[in-house]
Amino acid sequence: MARPLWSSEPEEERAFLVGIQLRGRTMGDVGDSLDELHLLSETGGAVVTGRLVCRQPSVHPATYIGKGKAAEIAAQVAEQGITTVVFDDDLSAAQGRNLSEIIGCKIIDRTQLILDIFAQHARTKEGRLQIELAQLEYLLPRLRRMWTHLERQRGGIGLRGPGEQQLELDRRKIQDRIARISVALEDVRARRSEQRRGRRRHGWALITLVGYTNAGKSTLLNGLTGAEVEADDRLFATLDPTTRQIKLPNHQPALVTDTVGFIRKLPHHLVDSFRATLEEVNEADVLMHVIDASHPQVDQQIDAVHGVLRDLGAEDKPVIHVLNKMDLPAAELHARRLAERVGGRVVEISALTGKGLDQLRVEVADYLKSRNVRVHLRVPVSEGKLLAAIRSVSRTYAETYGDDETVEIDAAVPGSMLGACAKYDIEAMGKGVEEGGGTDGKG
Repeated sequence: MARPLWSSEPEEERAFLVGIQLRGRTMGDVGDSLDELHLLSETGGAVVTGRLVCRQPSVHPATYIGKGKAAEIAAQVAEQGITTVVFDDDLSAAQGRNLSEIIGCKIIDRTQLILDIFAQHARTKEGRLQIELAQLEYLLPRLRRMWTHLERQRGGIGLRGPGEQQLELDRRKIQDRIARISVALEDVRARRSEQRRGRRRHGWALITLVGYTNAGKSTLLNGLTGAEVEADDRLFATLDPTTRQIKLPNHQPALVTDTVGFIRKLPHHLVDSFRATLEEVNEADVLMHVIDASHPQVDQQIDAVHGVLRDLGAEDKPVIHVLNKMDLPAAELHARRLAERVGGRVVEISALTGKGLDQLRVEVADYLKSRNVRVHLRVPVSEGKLLAAIRSVSRTYAETYGDDETVEIDAAVPGSMLGACAKYDIEAMGKGVEEGGGTDGKG
């Protein structure tokens, strides 16, 4: 079961935030990132007492910020009763160990904080497994930092003391657990893949919601489908994917899946751990990129989403950009500029009030209709469900009943139905006969 990477022993966790401004980074960029770290810390259950930005040309290899700055933070920790110092970037094992010794309190980085929040919010067995895998992969290279109190007990040449033995035992246990979780998640991936194949066989179009955390994806899912998914105004309210049916104006059967929200500096191994879930992105017929048009850092959020889509290999997927929270004045100020920036299909909505949802349904239906493929099929009359599906979601040009209890249909069907129709495609069947060939008397 997933657990936080640190225990919250004090009744109130008092956090101090540290960012670093390197060459090429503006103070505005650092400030925006620390603002987000502030929200993450509060989501994790801490009270933020202050922050510090360190300006330096490069990262200090031993302490990340240099001993002088670390000593400065140590003084504030002692004065203000701070229990945790949170760094806005990942720390190496050595940096974390050295900072802990100088500052004298718990030291965590952005990845640890995100993993802890994920551990708190995961509800399903699958979600907890994915979080635990990410935690263990983060922890494995940092084990030595946790066992520094036993290093003095190591023996001489050829002998390993209790600390080294325990370190090796822990490493093996973690590696074994990683292997078991990976096998379990492969089963999850296989099950999800089979579910998607089943949906495609029955002609369902697959739509996936993507977007920055807290952009309003779950609220939009509820508005479009009548679902009752938790939709709190907080980061990472949704970790476990939820799929519901959406009713489109042309009655085409379609499903919408909500996914985990993205964020800047999202750890790569976290993306890898959630790959079983995020495959919904790669398999979608169309993505709905939900954008919080009212957010002051909306451009950076759009860039972060594009970055994760690139990591997933889904940057070329067709996208409908959904400018959300248009009931807020700030969103109206950004709307025209954002529409020009993202280009393509753009719909302005308020998932909270329902404004624009009908237009969004029309846009989705029009897009899926435009992706229909013209086919000429010969389908047995006994395939009643398939025939009904074709008639309900396709544009039919001709339909003729044959003497052999089949129906020849000339229609434009959704791309999602091609798999179900493939074996009844007349052209494909003709090619099969030609390739198999008849005898020419020389056999």
